[in-house]
Amino acid sequence: MFCNLYDLHVEVPENEVDLSIDFCGVHCENPFFLSSSVVGSNYDMVAKAFSMGWGGVAFKTISLLEIREASPRFSALSKEGRSFIGFKNIEQLSDHTYEENLDYLRRLKRDFPGKVIIASIMGRNETEWTRLAADMEAVGADMIECNFSCPQMAEEGLGAEIGENPELVARYTAAVRKGTRLPVLAKMTPNINRMEIPAKAAVAAGADGIAAINTIRSIMNIVLDSFLSEPRVNGQSIEGGYSGKAVKPIALRFINEMRKDSALAKVPISGMGGIENWRDALEFLLMGCRNLQITTAVM
Repeated sequence: MFCNLYDLHVEVPENEVDLSIDFCGVHCENPFFLSSSVVGSNYDMVAKAFSMGWGGVAFKTISLLEIREASPRFSALSKEGRSFIGFKNIEQLSDHTYEENLDYLRRLKRDFPGKVIIASIMGRNETEWTRLAADMEAVGADMIECNFSCPQMAEEGLGAEIGENPELVARYTAAVRKGTRLPVLAKMTPNINRMEIPAKAAVAAGADGIAAINTIRSIMNIVLDSFLSEPRVNGQSIEGGYSGKAVKPIALRFINEMRKDSALAKVPISGMGGIENWRDALEFLLMGCRNLQITTAVM
């Protein structure tokens, strides 16, 4: 005898689902944050994301550099039946003025006090790292994320060049710690063999958690007529950061290696890299991440 399920009336209890977490001592409505990128680079973008339910944002990296962006800055790696499987960018840091960025953070905290703001920063020396951290705290940020991992920077000694050098990681983490009482995350570069080495240097110098991974240095889509890679700007090309679904296995590998290290086993990790849906998110949580950051899927 067959039972027609449509004839059954089942009462489903309407229980509220609590997705809130405590991450590095900061209470978050849920673990889903925008990562430090173009999707979290001004007031309007982040305000819309907050109103749609995102728990927080790692705001696009703020510095004292004068950033001049090129265009186009993005290119996609496509495959049959899909719009893209990977994404390359040559995006740098925030190209808004320092004062504009401080105002964005101040207004976001005023208008969305229950949301979590992670201020991503990058300095050129210890003095700048300390000043940046202090200023972010003053305007209401809840956490600081040290960008030790941007794969494309015009000046030497910035971005991924820091993350590849444990001594620089330790020195700049200590400088940030000097400037703030807020929780500090060190964002790691995947352009290295053993991420746990600079990660341990950051924690020993005062970092409360790790963010991993940033984009992977890449060359994409060689144009056969010009022998240039995409994106091309005024007839020139450059290495850029690779992201999207295709980098997820790499991100999970680095996170797993850090989790297996006894010195990092209990250190909070904000995970990112190829998260497109709830299954991807669950994989990062099962690997030991407490907080998640997303960009490419939002774009």
